Amino acid sequence: MKLPRDLSGTALAKLLEVYGDRITRQTGSPLRLTPQLGGEHHLTIPNHDHLRIGTLAAILNEVENHFQLSREVLLQKIF
Repeated sequence: MKLPRDLSGTALAKLLEVYGDRITRQTGSPLRLTPQLGGEHHLTIPNHDHLRIGTLAAILNEVENHFQLSREVLLQKIF
C-alpha cells in the first residue's frame, strides 16, 4: 500500500488514536503525542497541511518499532 501524499499532521494524529496516541501538548507547530498503550513513548508530528513523504515514513517507522508491527499491518489498521 502506498503512503498518502496529502495527509496533514492533524489528520495523522487522529488516525493514530487507534493505537491510543493522544495529543499531550502543542508548542508552535509540532504536535506531541503520547500513547496510552505499550509503555512510555513520545511522538512528534509537524502540524503542516501536507506532510512530506519522508517525514510521514519516519513517523510511521517510530510507531512500527514501538508497537512491534509491520508496515502492512500498521497501514491497514490506520487507513
